[in-house]
Amino acid sequence: MKRLATIAFIFLLAGLPAGTAAAQSLPENIDSVTVRATRIPVALSSSARIVTLLDSLTIASMPAVTVNDLLKYTLGVDVRQRGAMGMQTDISIRGGTYNQVAVLLDGINITDPQTGHNSFDFPVNISDIERIEVLEGPAARVYGTSSLLGAVNIVTRKAEGTGVTASLEGGSFGTLAAAASGAVRYRNGFNSISAGYQRSDGYSRNAAGGLNSDFSAVKAFWHGAHDFGPRDISWQAGISNKDFGSSTFYSAAYDDQFEHTLKSFAAIKSEGKGALHFTPALYWNHGEDRFELFRNAPGKYPFNYHKTDVAGANLNFRLETLLGQTAFGAEARHERIVSTNLGEKLEHPWGAYVCGLSRTAFNLFLEHHITLGRLSASAGLTTVYNTGNQEGIGLFPGVDANIRISDGVRIYASYNTSYRMPTFTELYYSVGGHLADPNLKAEKLRALEGGVKVLGRGLRAHASVYYNRGYDLIDWIKDTSAGEDAPWMSVNHTRLNTFGQELSLRLTLPDLIDRPDFFFESLSLGYTHQSQDKQLEARLRSIYSLEYIRHKLVAQADFRFGDNLALGLSWRYVDRNTGSALLTPYSLLDAKLSYDFPRMNLYLRANNLLNRSWYDFGDIPQPGLWLMLGVTYQFPGR
Repeated sequence: MKRLATIAFIFLLAGLPAGTAAAQSLPENIDSVTVRATRIPVALSSSARIVTLLDSLTIASMPAVTVNDLLKYTLGVDVRQRGAMGMQTDISIRGGTYNQVAVLLDGINITDPQTGHNSFDFPVNISDIERIEVLEGPAARVYGTSSLLGAVNIVTRKAEGTGVTASLEGGSFGTLAAAASGAVRYRNGFNSISAGYQRSDGYSRNAAGGLNSDFSAVKAFWHGAHDFGPRDISWQAGISNKDFGSSTFYSAAYDDQFEHTLKSFAAIKSEGKGALHFTPALYWNHGEDRFELFRNAPGKYPFNYHKTDVAGANLNFRLETLLGQTAFGAEARHERIVSTNLGEKLEHPWGAYVCGLSRTAFNLFLEHHITLGRLSASAGLTTVYNTGNQEGIGLFPGVDANIRISDGVRIYASYNTSYRMPTFTELYYSVGGHLADPNLKAEKLRALEGGVKVLGRGLRAHASVYYNRGYDLIDWIKDTSAGEDAPWMSVNHTRLNTFGQELSLRLTLPDLIDRPDFFFESLSLGYTHQSQDKQLEARLRSIYSLEYIRHKLVAQADFRFGDNLALGLSWRYVDRNTGSALLTPYSLLDAKLSYDFPRMNLYLRANNLLNRSWYDFGDIPQPGLWLMLGVTYQFPGR
């Protein structure tokens, strides 16, 4: 702790910035910003939960190329990458695992039921994003399945005019990226389409000298909406296609692994107006995954193939009366997989796909929100039934309360519960030294949280404390008393308790000192600490659930020199609890320098500016200094 305090003090004195995802450029009237911390949208200032909001200005200023990079600076979020630039990244919240986070695109659940490794394969580019909402803590009554410890909701832009924008960047390790987007705005709606491509030779080589961290990726996204008067209709479709060298991602014994993933997505949603808001939605997600233990050599070891399809329907109602707002709704979600090794044997195989499985989840939601003077409170529950297990109907309640002590100070408290069904991988991956249990139970969690928020001119801060009690949590463990050749087994832990604290501070200097032209635009600082009390017996080794962030410091500073030149600096320090000698604490500094022309933005981005050596997983080294030079041009429109 002395070392952490010293580091933080040095950075404060030096004025070095840092970016917590709590570092966002929000409107001065924060009450105008609404978020989905409950099923009923509430003002960010009135939320009884920690919701980190990254708006478009914050996203543009940060030295990030993917959503995964942006989330690295969110306090309660742990981002662990195997491959650079989002090729293979696991994201968890508050000491959980990457399978315990729901991933949503404009409120539609696109979480991958095969494995959380693939959940963050978004079919959108950063330029498509209006904002990112990160809800920390259980979110079952808000977002349903998969949101055991939180949710990440990507909200895409709505075209404000007609025009075309293009970007091009290149840099270290043969990296090249290009993207273009176009939009047509008409009287009652819009249509927009975007596409992007990126490739790289990668930053490492295998023992034979060949590429093994190279990648190429293509994304395309279509978004449209129309106002029919009493009802709005919106639609989306997207695709993400990636090929990447997997180095030693899944086994240190083989350094030429390779993976191909494809994700496609389509949704249509309608929203009514007036006292009764009725919002139905239909969606479909499709995923494909091909894993090669030896690249381009199926004769040495057969490739693993998987295909998943998810179809879902949401029906949501929201009624406003003198007694407050009441939300109720239902969701049906059908998940199916066909695979070479996941699931039960198929009666009629599809070529290489000899295994498969399907299950359907049914959720019912009910919530009521009321405001009485200084008190704002919500209470609700979700009921769950899934055909994929034998646990019957589950009931998961929650309650939140926020009290306004003064115009600038609010205290809040919440109690919430949640659940998560096992992924198909956790249920059936019994190859390569693994032994899965097809009878795993769903994970459950109960959580208490409390804190204080301070909001003032040029200042925002919060302090929070939370306690999570997890039941039947899933992990892969090995019994070393049976020898080093013993299999890794998927099991339900009996209990795992997590205790955590968060502190964040954001200063908007021009507002704070009443000098609109001050060059030091903002400074954000954040710290989080976690501890877990579940300990495995000495003979047991764990892969996931007992590896968590103990200490995390984040900082961000934004500067503007004149009307055109801007500099953003982001720093983070991460100390994980882990049994690996390589996974030692590390700190990284990223920077972005940009210059604005009338229709063009020129920028230089540097990740790992100090060229540190660092590891996120096992023995997989991460890249050193990575420089990218880019330009974005907006063509004249109307």
